[in-house]
Amino acid sequence: MVVTHGTLRASRGPWAVTIGNFDGVHLGHRALLERVKAKARELGAGACVLTFEPHPREFFLKDAAPPRISGLRDKLERMAQAGIGRVHVARFDAAFAALPPERFVDDILVRGLKTRWVAVGTDFRFGRGRAGGFATLKDVGRAHGFDVESVADVTADGERISSSAVRAALQAGDFPRAERLLGRRYSISGRVVHGARLGRELGFPTANMPLRRRPPLSGIYVVHVTGVGPGVASLGLRPTVNPVPRPLLEVHLLNAAPGPLYGRRLCVEFLAKLRDEEKYPDLQQLKTAIARDVERAEDYFARHG
Repeated sequence: MVVTHGTLRASRGPWAVTIGNFDGVHLGHRALLERVKAKARELGAGACVLTFEPHPREFFLKDAAPPRISGLRDKLERMAQAGIGRVHVARFDAAFAALPPERFVDDILVRGLKTRWVAVGTDFRFGRGRAGGFATLKDVGRAHGFDVESVADVTADGERISSSAVRAALQAGDFPRAERLLGRRYSISGRVVHGARLGRELGFPTANMPLRRRPPLSGIYVVHVTGVGPGVASLGLRPTVNPVPRPLLEVHLLNAAPGPLYGRRLCVEFLAKLRDEEKYPDLQQLKTAIARDVERAEDYFARHG
């Protein structure tokens, strides 16, 4: 998959395109991606996703924006796995936000991507002040020679699948619901860095992965690290000792790690929530709480295999 960023220069086309944030790449997003791939084959075109960094809500709302379900790298990996040929990551800044709908179509879709066909979700909005919608895109597209299709919502057990629904499930610690909406276990990926070695001193060494952006959950969890093994994880700001300004994912493996982990990028799957993050008055009480978490995680794997 080809990934381009920032300023969009004219490229070889044509492309069948879908547009959106695609946070989490849930089953509703997957329906859009599959439709784009099918139409691309029909047209003899490439399948392309146009997405944004940062998310528009992050640009406008700053710290009040909803937390991300997944980081950009994880999102791109999911799109590559889905068979998308190209992703363009547009820089969402003040100039981009000010583009009128017609200019957005002309600069991005027509000149930049040589778009032949576009698929969007039912709630799609674009252009300055969110002035454009499906009808606008269809009218402007007709003038430029490309067709536009609205892909219907996807439901799971009667619930509309959306990033908001996934976020709510994760915040509630309802991982079975999140898995139904995502079509897979929820996971976070990160690169292991050297830490303060406090976990090792307490008898519970951890693989530490700092996160760039706030995820939609925090607390202590039963997890499985892909290709490594079962574990118990703390996700948060580490309030008892050495608090951190940004979320930190710390994973204690229940079995010995298969070789050094420093510098490796790990994928941590979340299986169940044990408790909220707490601040303890001393290290001994923290150590006791961790030991209890490890025991509960081991019991989880004994019951679930």
